[in-house]
Amino acid sequence: MTQIDYYFAPISPFCYLAGNRLEEIAARHGATIRYIPLNAPALFPRTGGQVLADRHESRKAYRIQELRRWSARLGLPLNLTPAHFPVNPAPASYAIIAAAKVGGGDLGGLVQAFPRAVWAEGRNIADDAVVQEILAAHGFDPKIADKHMLSAAETYAENLEEAVARGVFGVPFYIVGDQRFWGQDRLEDLDLHLSGKL
Repeated sequence: MTQIDYYFAPISPFCYLAGNRLEEIAARHGATIRYIPLNAPALFPRTGGQVLADRHESRKAYRIQELRRWSARLGLPLNLTPAHFPVNPAPASYAIIAAAKVGGGDLGGLVQAFPRAVWAEGRNIADDAVVQEILAAHGFDPKIADKHMLSAAETYAENLEEAVARGVFGVPFYIVGDQRFWGQDRLEDLDLHLSGKL
């Protein structure tokens, strides 16, 4: 069975805009998804990029235009100045790692819920109560992030090292075999690749 390795950050607006398209693509092709949350601000400088605050103003302006266009194109509401951004992505990432380890709930829905909480719902995903509420809403024990915090923290650090080693330099990032796809705007290419057309 084909596996899609999905590198993402729960605070990324572009991961939010990916919506559930990855899950739809995987289902269409009988593929599995390995969800790999990582610390994107730590990834960028290690792979030739810059954190948002350090980017040139022209890049910041273009990012805003892209977000506005993709939000309209996909019909997904997006607040360009969310109440809680930037925010520490670790608590949400630990929750996702713990949920993947324990199983039993809607992992894809959970992964989608955190960036949606930031960019469409104005919620603070670094707040324990918010993390627990989102876990529960997707069929997971709301306390699993606390129970598995140490191992999740180790995995989170390992995810960053793995991403760098595999050539990941941004999020969302999808890898199938030796094929890499960067950005939610490359999901169609991923779909075509899995169809044998690319």
